[in-house]
Amino acid sequence: MSSTPLLEDIEYWLALARTPAVGPITFTRLLSHFGTPKAVFHASPSEWAALRLKAEAVACLQAPDWAKVETDLAWSTGEANHIITLAHADYPAQLRAIHDPPPLLFVHGDPSLLNRPQIAMVGTRNPSRQGEDIAREFAANLAEAGFVITSGMALGIDAAGHQGALSVSGYTTAVTGTGLDRVYPAQHRELAHHIAERGALVSEFVLGTPSRASNFPRRNRIISGLSLGVLIVEAAIRSGSLITARLASEQGREVFAIPGSIHNPLARGCHALIKEGAKLVETASDIIEELLAHLPTHPIALDTPTKAPSDTQSWQSVPQEELDPDYARLLDYLSSGPAAIDNLVELSGLTAEAVSSMLLILELRGLVAAQSGGLYTRIR
Repeated sequence: MSSTPLLEDIEYWLALARTPAVGPITFTRLLSHFGTPKAVFHASPSEWAALRLKAEAVACLQAPDWAKVETDLAWSTGEANHIITLAHADYPAQLRAIHDPPPLLFVHGDPSLLNRPQIAMVGTRNPSRQGEDIAREFAANLAEAGFVITSGMALGIDAAGHQGALSVSGYTTAVTGTGLDRVYPAQHRELAHHIAERGALVSEFVLGTPSRASNFPRRNRIISGLSLGVLIVEAAIRSGSLITARLASEQGREVFAIPGSIHNPLARGCHALIKEGAKLVETASDIIEELLAHLPTHPIALDTPTKAPSDTQSWQSVPQEELDPDYARLLDYLSSGPAAIDNLVELSGLTAEAVSSMLLILELRGLVAAQSGGLYTRIR
């Protein structure tokens, strides 16, 4: 049985998450102004009015639905259930860096995977047979290379991506557009079970949240925000997958697209992305090479895999090369014991984004490992 993060007043985080007209940006603004969710609820009506909160939000702040909060807390005591707040050390560093990070994450499965290197894979809900096969193959090869495959558990390409990772005993994460007490689509109940066994189901939505059209664009920013890059396999010109690609670009993530026949309408979205600057990819190695070439700091000198997708090797099997000085110093800082990203930022003088990206690459190399509590340790 797992436990709720040891944070004071977790119930106020949940109550604020259940407050109508308080989305991620308003939630963060309230945190910035008052310091804690508890302080938000203990503020005066005049303070709420000064922040121009909507009437329905004020009404909920005056009379929170504590019964529903108790339901959330009871859920968090279930096996493999976790609630991670934006203030918690285990909150994924990649996601924290986006413009509108979700204040709360509900996780069923292994939350440590959210801080591992991830590649998002999205596409049409009605793919061709070839598109599904390609998605499974890329997902399998990227999972074997050490990446967590992240998607939205939708029909079509999303499901194929999850299945490809699972087929090689790799790790996969599904970001849902409902509360985690529901499975959508319903026919993916068994897939959801397998994902939770070998990865994690993740949602920013409180329990009881049904499937709504407006939930899925919000869900998509988390898929891209967790990931180093987003791969679009098949997508029509008006596909929702292009929203994920746009969000990824805005978040500074890499966008990859697989080309197809000019006569295939499901290739037109990918072709449009390539025209706009997305990386055309034919193998999993293309993706890995591009990620290494666009790190925010000097890349590690690596021999990148050049085999065909079915033979892509794991980064952890690549012989260690001489490290860039910044990476070498980061490893030195970890020689005395585990350290958090904030400590490494202070020691190195680098930005949190740079340190986070460097740690992800060092983890791929098998040189460091993520631990609970947001700590990283050197392993060789």
